[in-house]
Amino acid sequence: MSDDHDGVPGLLADRALGMLRASDERTVRSHLAGCESCAARAERLRATVRLLDGPPGAAEPAAAQDGPAGRDGVLAVALRARAAVPPAAAHAAPYAAAVGGLAALLREVEASGAWGTPVVHDWDVRDTVGHLIAADEQLARFLGVRTHTPASRVTRDMAWEEAWRTRTTEVIAYERSRAPGETVAAWSARAAALLATPEARDPERAALATTLTGVRLPVADHFLGRAFETWIHTHDIGRALGIAVPPLPGDRLGHLVRLAVRMLGLALGPTAAPVLLTVTGGEAGDPRVLGSEDEPVRGELTLDVVDFCLLVGGRHTPAGVPRGAAGDESAVRNVLERAASLAWL
Repeated sequence: MSDDHDGVPGLLADRALGMLRASDERTVRSHLAGCESCAARAERLRATVRLLDGPPGAAEPAAAQDGPAGRDGVLAVALRARAAVPPAAAHAAPYAAAVGGLAALLREVEASGAWGTPVVHDWDVRDTVGHLIAADEQLARFLGVRTHTPASRVTRDMAWEEAWRTRTTEVIAYERSRAPGETVAAWSARAAALLATPEARDPERAALATTLTGVRLPVADHFLGRAFETWIHTHDIGRALGIAVPPLPGDRLGHLVRLAVRMLGLALGPTAAPVLLTVTGGEAGDPRVLGSEDEPVRGELTLDVVDFCLLVGGRHTPAGVPRGAAGDESAVRNVLERAASLAWL
């Protein structure tokens, strides 16, 4: 790589995350010595990563062993360490934790060179990261964060589902023309930039509502949506590689579950047969009656917190998700089917 300004910015996020190759590190260091704008950006990215990492000593020592179990331990420790101190307000902390977990897993992919492993849909690992670049773009654009190339064919009159698919296709095609490390760098830089926005740090600013992915929510909830999708696709990649991906820490995961339960309640509406939903594990919150408030509870449904997230994320089927159920089977089935219908991933 030559010492040119156009090439360096794309490497700064990798450098901040400690993922830069030695040869590129020398090039970047030389460039930063004479470029104030890139040096300032590099420091901002490193400051964001330090916030994600938490205080010195926050990580537990990883077991020094080979094989999948050793890799699982490294990933779990990295996720816990990055989630130790929220980088911003509570609504952005789950996204920061999810970003940290995926970054840790992608270091495992870099070490193994398993970028071409099939993951989900017709995507491999690099394609899945490319999809996240496209998926983060709507929130990034609304918050004034620089959007990613290539130019988009998405039009204002497209339904959001079509726009979502179109942009994913465009970005994945573009990223397939680049090295996987460049794709990871682009995703990392976008994530860091989102976490550096004022809306990630100020709950009042994040209370502003906007319509993204077909739903109008406060920006704070859209950050939770980005956390949810990032974790789901991290889980997809881990499953494809045979590496267990731990759930987000309890309070972070609890934020996602409570948002999903609210959305499920809206999807069911006020006339559905009432079902008492209990999500167990983590900090998922108290049991909640979904559906009509004007008649007695007709069914009870209990789901583990991770299984609930995988159901809402489209990774469990209504029939196959592990659950405890009692009462009216049709009422319970309706809740399960509506939960699965929320998936857009």
